Amino acid sequence: MTKGQAAAGVTLPPLPDDLRPREAHAPVVEGEPVIAILARERQALDRANARQGRTIQFYDDLTSRYGTRR
Repeated sequence: MTKGQAAAGVTLPPLPDDLRPREAHAPVVEGEPVIAILARERQALDRANARQGRTIQFYDDLTSRYGTRR
């Protein structure tokens, strides 16, 4: 057990794997219509926003179970 865990007295669950990756920009293919590139970029943004929402929910669940420490 690490020193921080021992001091806190709480073992936190691991961060879900799907919350770690960063979302890449949509690839730009020469000669492709800009609207197609924009559509893929918006899909990437939607995935990133969904992941952020899951991260916030994960954190909120932790704070509701363990409270906050200051």
